[in-house]
Amino acid sequence: MEKYFMGVKSDLYSNFDFEIVDEFLDHYSMMVEAMEIMILDLSKPNMYAQSINELFRVFHNIKSASGYLKIAQMNKLSAFVEDVLEQIRANHSSINEETTNWLLSISDMFGVWKNDLKLDKELTHIKYSLLKLPDLENN
Repeated sequence: MEKYFMGVKSDLYSNFDFEIVDEFLDHYSMMVEAMEIMILDLSKPNMYAQSINELFRVFHNIKSASGYLKIAQMNKLSAFVEDVLEQIRANHSSINEETTNWLLSISDMFGVWKNDLKLDKELTHIKYSLLKLPDLENN
């Protein structure tokens, strides 16, 4: 006999109002879709300031929503990335290739979670390599 498993989306629907969950899923999907473009725009001097601020806002919004919805993994990673972005915003006027690649890997992880949510699976575990900060000083 197959054991019934409740995925993240089912769990959210059983614990929160449908409208709140649907709104989160829609916004999360849009934010994940936009991440890569914002990250790549960081390498364009004329787009840097706008992109770093937008990216910070995206991770702040994901952190807030995932905290409210008690999606611990997503909340912890988005808080971690938000802190790194705050440090970059405060101390740098550009980012290096290592930081760009790290942010693209972060974006990929959130994309995997987007798919996990869509397929109503458990969230894939965070890749430990994402928890190693890039060298922010080496521009």
